[in-house]
Amino acid sequence: MSNTVIEFNNVGKQYILGTIGTGTLSQDLNRWWANIRGKEDPYLKIGETNDRTQKGDSRFVWALRDINFKVEQGDVVGIVGKNGAGKSTLLKILSRVTSPTTGDIKIKGRIASLLEVGTGFHPEMTGRENIFMNGSIMGMTKAEIKSKFDEIVDFAGVAKYVDTPVKRYSSGMMVRLGFAIAAHLEPEILVVDEVLAVGDAEFQKKAIGKMQDVSKGEGRTVLFVSHNMASIRKLCTKGILLNNGMISYQGDIASTIERYLKNNENSENHQRIIDNIQFIKKGITIYSISINGTEDSTSVIKNGQRILKIDITGHTDEEIRYDIMLVLKSKEGLPFAIYAKGHYMGDIRVLPMGDFHLHRNIILPEMLTNGLIYIDMFLHKPGVEYQMKAPDCCVLESEGYVKGFGHAIIQSNGGFECLNDEEDSTC
Repeated sequence: MSNTVIEFNNVGKQYILGTIGTGTLSQDLNRWWANIRGKEDPYLKIGETNDRTQKGDSRFVWALRDINFKVEQGDVVGIVGKNGAGKSTLLKILSRVTSPTTGDIKIKGRIASLLEVGTGFHPEMTGRENIFMNGSIMGMTKAEIKSKFDEIVDFAGVAKYVDTPVKRYSSGMMVRLGFAIAAHLEPEILVVDEVLAVGDAEFQKKAIGKMQDVSKGEGRTVLFVSHNMASIRKLCTKGILLNNGMISYQGDIASTIERYLKNNENSENHQRIIDNIQFIKKGITIYSISINGTEDSTSVIKNGQRILKIDITGHTDEEIRYDIMLVLKSKEGLPFAIYAKGHYMGDIRVLPMGDFHLHRNIILPEMLTNGLIYIDMFLHKPGVEYQMKAPDCCVLESEGYVKGFGHAIIQSNGGFECLNDEEDSTC
């Protein structure tokens, strides 16, 4: 028997651009007259999709539209999407900060929300007073709050400042205390926006661990918004992808992240590899770079294609000794393998002065990590200098090795070697 704790039914949120309130007097009268006659609000029939990149004619914009989904007890749901996709609006509606324009939401249980720095805090009150105030708002007794007080203060790391007004706290301290309150006062549903990014790395790790404890150990429900895909992948089991205020996909978290990253690459970062060159040595000019016949840096090499055909044309003012090096990494920028025949096997070649055309077929390892893999390309003289760096020159779509990034890859005959991590020090 399913235990649904959150249900969105045809939820929409409409805003009017450039105004405060509901609009002009005539619009309010039209709405009132329609309501008296039992008719639909006439302004719900108009309005544009919430695409922040396009200038439209209508002042009515749907921040969210036709949102339908259910969340079961104990689910950990990651909500992803571009800036302006409607993620924060969805959480604000869920947290009752604002009300939906259309549709309805059914919620079972108490909600604790951390949407913005200082959410729910009174700046003139001390940390201690804010803890008790927030607990009271959530319906907890003074005794219940007291039993959790020391744990909250210890987790937040603000013992020295607990009797200081929170207006004197840094943004990081505010987030620490806000999250500690939200996570420890036993809500059935925990809602966290990307505000955690304000905290330092140590606190982010603690916060992710606490959310895992809340969901797995205590069976509570978590909704989490972040642009940090590593945190989303580590914490969440299900995902919702928002695009221009509408749900474009919902399913398991791995599939949701893959779709988000592909959409992001295709829509926002479309450019040639050559346009993405980060640095190049003086005296070298690059005319073109292509991989498997395309110059597009967002080209996706599908699973099963194990050969990268690299072509580079350009000009050098002097003879150079060179090699091509590739660094394979996750979307989060974590390198896990390197191709460098010149460095590992002494395969260093000579490029004469003048125009040149380099061609190299590189065989990829059979054991690749599951997911999207991004490649940085270097032209370099091994052990001496880099002559060119082109970051994120292409994307590999792999369905292979499933244990995660950072584990051993050995293919010495292809020039691949692993980059060790703390968990796996042997290759």
